Amino acid sequence: MEQETSEPCQDDWCEWRQKMKGPMHWGCGGVMYGLGFIAALVYYLSTATSFWDGVAGFFEAIFWPAFLVYGVLKFIGA
Repeated sequence: MEQETSEPCQDDWCEWRQKMKGPMHWGCGGVMYGLGFIAALVYYLSTATSFWDGVAGFFEAIFWPAFLVYGVLKFIGA
């Protein structure tokens, strides 16, 4: 069995990966999705008239980006 060396990687890809290990380096896409999820959840739950409308609203809040993209593509006629 081969032993792993503790030498740092000299490859550009490996160096980039080592720099990007922390959560602060991955951008703010998760924050934007999270805020959109909360806003959609509040909207869908506030307009729900029954329990099952609330359940459907929860899933719509999770998948709101797909509904947004579908609506935009439908609007532009693609």
